[in-house]
Amino acid sequence: MDILESIILGAVQGLTEFLPVSSSGHLQLAKELLGVNIDENLTFDVALHAATVLSTIVVLWHEIWWLVKGIFTRGMNDEKRYFLKLVISMIPIGIVGFMLKDHINAMLGSSYIMIIVGAMLLLTAALLSFAYYARPRQKSTISYRDSFIIGLSQAVASMPGLSRSGTTIATGLLLGNEKAAVATFSFLMVLAPILGESLLEVMDGGMAIEGISTSALVAGFVSAFVVGCLACKYMINIVKRGKLIWFAIYCAVVGIVAITSYFI
Repeated sequence: MDILESIILGAVQGLTEFLPVSSSGHLQLAKELLGVNIDENLTFDVALHAATVLSTIVVLWHEIWWLVKGIFTRGMNDEKRYFLKLVISMIPIGIVGFMLKDHINAMLGSSYIMIIVGAMLLLTAALLSFAYYARPRQKSTISYRDSFIIGLSQAVASMPGLSRSGTTIATGLLLGNEKAAVATFSFLMVLAPILGESLLEVMDGGMAIEGISTSALVAGFVSAFVVGCLACKYMINIVKRGKLIWFAIYCAVVGIVAITSYFI
């Protein structure tokens, strides 16, 4: 992989991590189109995900600082309750990460990955459509129960092609939570799992990637970070305006194209 290809893949990751169109699915599609073949797919993907985590921290810095200050004060408060809800939401993805990591990595390198990606993109389209047309009573505060259910949806979204942000936001909206609250919660709840995955890769000595130079990896990281900062701000505004149906249509079209490409 050269630097230009890495930059393109980083931009794809940064853009689609926050848009409800599946970053993992589009990353696989981009690799197929560019003819990129990396032995350690998951390791490279984790590096790009770490870049988007950093962009999330930059964009949502005020919310994160609000949590940090509240956590280190005495007594129970809104900040600690919110933090506990984030922890609860992370439990399912933590279990999936430890138990199914190798299976997911093997799936990414399988010959039928385009069928999986296409099917999951169609499922993403269905979820976004349900969330768009559903009109549940909107709750101002995400409950502990809803936090866990949204966390379950994040764990299911480990499947390549199933949008993490799209699945968690759609789930939160279907549960009756306010749009802005769901979008912020969705982006914050992924911070610890991705940082934890990145740390485990480093501890296992898995960050040495065959087929890509250090300069190309850095270029991809920077690209994902810069584009991610822009996409994070953009997506929060999109969710507030409730324009998810256009992303549903897009996911349906790309899903059909991905499945069709496997048989051509």
